[in-house]
Amino acid sequence: MEIKTIGILTSGGDAPGMNAAIRSVTRSAIFSGFKVKGIYRGYRGLIDDEVADFKTQNVSNIIQQGGTILKTARCKEFTTEEGRKRAFEVMRKHEIDALVVVGGDGSLTGARQFASEFDVPIVGLPGTIDNDLYGTDHTIGYDTALNTIMWCVDRIRDTASSHERLFFIEVMGRNAGFLALNGAIASGAEAAIIPEISTEVDQLAELIQNGFRKSKNSSIVLVAESPVTGGAMGLAERVRNEYPQYDTRVTILGHLQRGGSPTAQDRILASRMGAAAVDALLEGQRNIMIGDRNDEIVYVPFNKAIKNDKPIDRELLKTLKRLSI
Repeated sequence: MEIKTIGILTSGGDAPGMNAAIRSVTRSAIFSGFKVKGIYRGYRGLIDDEVADFKTQNVSNIIQQGGTILKTARCKEFTTEEGRKRAFEVMRKHEIDALVVVGGDGSLTGARQFASEFDVPIVGLPGTIDNDLYGTDHTIGYDTALNTIMWCVDRIRDTASSHERLFFIEVMGRNAGFLALNGAIASGAEAAIIPEISTEVDQLAELIQNGFRKSKNSSIVLVAESPVTGGAMGLAERVRNEYPQYDTRVTILGHLQRGGSPTAQDRILASRMGAAAVDALLEGQRNIMIGDRNDEIVYVPFNKAIKNDKPIDRELLKTLKRLSI
């Protein structure tokens, strides 16, 4: 089947750099002779027929904006057969031949199912601050979120000067500790409590037993929000019960991490991946995610990107431990 029109949507949680990806897909597609349709509010917009023609000017002056101009929404209907059938009918109505989906794990899971049921060529772009998709070194939005965490922790450190005070700072990441671990190294925190090793060791007990203070007035610990770690509130409660001699404070960074103008790295990554998505469709590729490995663009089958867990770099854990003395 010849592809003439490409639809683009953003789905799931927003991430800085999504607009750069929308811009890149739109302009690369037009450059290659395709028509482009922007689909608003993710899969919900595909079901509700929120589709518009996209021209070069639709994506002017957006590369520097956080969030996504196409908006995003969770969509339960897309998890049903009837919902996906309706989405396919809307695609046919607008003569959309292929889709580019920018989003995380859940978005690509939906894309894979939709592609297999209706034989639609779909290319995914990894848009999530969590950096948890297998097959790519970096996801769109991760670098910006990391910089935001570093900026916030720097400011919290300015206030963290009272004696034996333990600051728990909760960062996003769901079941992945990339933001917590790399954020801890970048901000000079004493430790990171992450889900990947929570089942192996009691990270809080280890932290306390190692004498977390040493020669410092206060300690900052980054915590991944995962239920596996207990989150910052859960850990602070444990300290109050088990180690009452320590004065604890909790800061939950929350949605601060998802906003803001994307860094140069995220803008470049999103631009490269967007162009690569159009190249992939020109080559007849389908059901793949565009990845970045060793600074080279790679094609990762949806099955691998979604099913495989992305491992944490254990060397980084050792580095953090060495630098926190």
